[in-house]
Amino acid sequence: MWTDFFVAAAGASAALAGLVIVAISVNINSILEHSNLPARAAAAIGALILILVCSMAALIPQRAATLGIEIIVFGVCCWLLEVSSLRKAIVSPRSLSEKLVELVLGQVQVLPFFIGGIRISAGHENGLYWVATGVIAIFIASTVNAWVLLVEILR
Repeated sequence: MWTDFFVAAAGASAALAGLVIVAISVNINSILEHSNLPARAAAAIGALILILVCSMAALIPQRAATLGIEIIVFGVCCWLLEVSSLRKAIVSPRSLSEKLVELVLGQVQVLPFFIGGIRISAGHENGLYWVATGVIAIFIASTVNAWVLLVEILR
């Protein structure tokens, strides 16, 4: 029932990750001038790769408990990138509101994967809806990050 969703999510996340990588390579000098942007770029790519690996894992025939554990492990890896990005953002000379937005966006992207992984591991199929929520949140936040890395950095 979820196959089409995860196939689409895997393809879209790979394409958007490629766009973010191109944005980084085109504007690498400008990105390196800001102490918080390299970590933000890494977190953006990490979040998109989280979608990719979770989608691919969901397409593998396996026990639900195994899938749930995989999603949790992948989520922890991405969450660590988000925390690193947040640590850099906190010490940057940006406004408090910008820092809070980055905090909220980072957590909103990853927390649904934790909840979904736990629910799936416990045998509740509705955990996939949590994962889908995380996928959508990452697509929105990654589009914003791609814009910042491609356009806003040049202002």
